[in-house]
Amino acid sequence: MKERVVVGMSGGVDSSVAALLLKEQGYDVIGVFMKNWEEQDENGTCTAEADWQDVREVCDLIGIPCYSVNFAKEYWDRVFSYFLKEYRAGRTPNPDVLCNREIKFRAFLDFAMSLGAARMATGHFVRTDGEGHLLKGTDLNKDQSYFLYMVHREQLLKSLFPVGGMTKAEVRRIAAENGLPVSAKKDSTGVCFIGERNFKKFLSEYLPAQPGEMTAPDGTVVGKHDGLMYYTLGQRRGLGIGGRGDGRSWFVIGKDLEKNRLLVAQGEDHPMLYSSLCRAEDVTWVGDAPIAEGETLRCSAKYRYRQGDQSVEVTLRNGELLIRSLAPQRAVTPGQSAVLYDGEKCLGGGIVTEILDAGECTCGIKK
Repeated sequence: MKERVVVGMSGGVDSSVAALLLKEQGYDVIGVFMKNWEEQDENGTCTAEADWQDVREVCDLIGIPCYSVNFAKEYWDRVFSYFLKEYRAGRTPNPDVLCNREIKFRAFLDFAMSLGAARMATGHFVRTDGEGHLLKGTDLNKDQSYFLYMVHREQLLKSLFPVGGMTKAEVRRIAAENGLPVSAKKDSTGVCFIGERNFKKFLSEYLPAQPGEMTAPDGTVVGKHDGLMYYTLGQRRGLGIGGRGDGRSWFVIGKDLEKNRLLVAQGEDHPMLYSSLCRAEDVTWVGDAPIAEGETLRCSAKYRYRQGDQSVEVTLRNGELLIRSLAPQRAVTPGQSAVLYDGEKCLGGGIVTEILDAGECTCGIKK
């Protein structure tokens, strides 16, 4: 009897090729489309319907059955509520990492097992080995291990990543050679499962905006902000104060939640944009913890997707991570993930909660 594999299909080229490859390898493949968001975008379009149509066409061409499953309630309860809570707290969350943990590798994995599957599969650009280690994808420009660091070994041992050892160009070539209708479909961007839309308008539908002052390091008010939730550390675009100061670009370097002030400064090399020490909580390990309480580990880290590996020293203290970068890091942002690596192996990571060596300006705002 063939081993059954349920493939999470998004309507994109990566998951479509994953399903095709598994079918060619002799698995009993079932394609499943996850609908995790109910609302239409600002143009009145439900993008999930178009993606579901692409999934049906691909599955029909490959010759596998397909189903749709609705996880909208789970997504709202486990991911989106956290997303809003973080923005209320002035942080910049990354819902994709939580979506992978709570939806794709929990709710969807459970659903796949209910269909009699031995394993599930996705189109992520990552790899695993026989021991359940999470490894970077071969195409380092597309490697998605940063987004999967909250997935545990037990879940990875039940998962397959057919395109993880390929480049994006190879995936598109296979799709085109096999006549898949999504071979030239562009990659999706934007918030996980919410899609591409006017983010400021979208967020304002759920959180009340509180406009306030933009303040330079010397305390000078240089403009007005639309609400602290709309800005993130290191941001340059959309500030609307380009004509002020010495002509250099302005950047966000901090937030004062108590006084509802946004701290901005000129120059991409401003010292308050850089730090070397941060704290991270909600620590998760892919496999066994590489350090015990009080120990320090030398490894590498990424503070954002597609960042190159940064050499760090990590200490586990009171269940949290203290991460010291050996070189100053630009715009390490509370709410984002610090993901740790040992070479190509993803160890785990945590959510950045505080920058510990930030400067303080004369206006009294700390980063």
